[in-house]
Amino acid sequence: MKKLYRLLLLVVLNCLFLPVFSQEGKTPDTSRINAVKIFLDCRDCDMNYTRQEIPYINYVRDVREAEVYILVTDQNTGSGGEQFTFVFQGQGKFLGMNDTLTYTTSPDQTNTIEREKRTDMLKMGLMRYVARTPLFDEIEINHTGNLEAQEVVDRWNNWVFSISTEPQFESEETNKELFLRNSLNISKITPDIKLEIEMDHFYNREKFIEDAGTEDETVSVYKTSDLIIENLFVKSLSEHWSAGLRWDIGSSTRENYNMATNILPSVEYDIFPYSEATHRQLRILYGAGLQSNNYIDTTVYNKVKENLFLQKLNVAFEVRKKWGSIAVMLVGSNYFHDFSKNRIQLSSSLNIRIFKGLSVEIEGGVAHINDQLNLKKGGITEAERLLRLRELATRYRIDGGIELTYTFGSIYNNVVNPRFNSSNFYY
Repeated sequence: MKKLYRLLLLVVLNCLFLPVFSQEGKTPDTSRINAVKIFLDCRDCDMNYTRQEIPYINYVRDVREAEVYILVTDQNTGSGGEQFTFVFQGQGKFLGMNDTLTYTTSPDQTNTIEREKRTDMLKMGLMRYVARTPLFDEIEINHTGNLEAQEVVDRWNNWVFSISTEPQFESEETNKELFLRNSLNISKITPDIKLEIEMDHFYNREKFIEDAGTEDETVSVYKTSDLIIENLFVKSLSEHWSAGLRWDIGSSTRENYNMATNILPSVEYDIFPYSEATHRQLRILYGAGLQSNNYIDTTVYNKVKENLFLQKLNVAFEVRKKWGSIAVMLVGSNYFHDFSKNRIQLSSSLNIRIFKGLSVEIEGGVAHINDQLNLKKGGITEAERLLRLRELATRYRIDGGIELTYTFGSIYNNVVNPRFNSSNFYY
């Protein structure tokens, strides 16, 4: 045991003093010390690639150590691509030097091209800061060749189509499962209108075999199927107002719908201009309309089909700042024939940088449910309960989680070493 303690002591002393001895005899890189210190707030950036392509700055782990804070946000475009917004905020000696740049991808670009172009945009935004440091001498600016102006011709007139299918299967001696998902998306998005049609089909078939290979072999087959067609039309009225129509059609064996149709004319107001949606938004959406239900089996209210009038109110708030981000959505709905048949849902996520190296992320949601008019009449079997073949009555739903992250050590993290990268090898 004493030998083990000695070994542990040697390891600790080695970790404490080896960095000091390893720096002896080295000449400090003054240009690197004077490089711009940035904090890159980007959820989907490939940081290894970014560090390799932009080595003339210092990447720090804490926003308070940074001279430039960079926030990268994204939103989907009508063509199926994404628009990335780069917000540069100067701090310390660069205080007041702020900028905002945008880059829009096209749906036919590969991930490699998209990553390259996004990094190029980041380089451009950093130049005004790098030019004020000794490392400007390492920079060389050029272009790809002669540029010719040409008119963009869109033969699709902003229409975008997307089709996908996803079959999955799993087979064992006593259990066989087939899962199938199909989807179709059609959209046309311009500054004035937004038209989206989305169809999703889910099919699951599960077979259980008992006493396989014997005379007493029994086979049980369970199937679930869902079809959802969502249609949305929105007209822009101003920087804060928009009006639209939601029309949904669907069927679900689990939820006892042979056919359900919702028609919901709606109006939305955003406290902040829609142009600031990637950074902050507070949207209030109200809709009222008709729901027509045709059930597979008789419901607990002895209905086979019915027409219902309902209203729905959504309030969504989201903001991303240097201290972190917050998103909250409150949704309430009820039926006009009986206001006690209602539902209220609150979902939220919060990410806060508490102090250097420590951050906390909290996610959660709660729902009060009192509008399950579609529940199937009669008892429930054990198979329906365990395999979730049928929707069950409930008064509430709660979910949530919390994550604490603490990082300490050197404030600089410029080095890239991809060896034994788990994402490339282990699975």
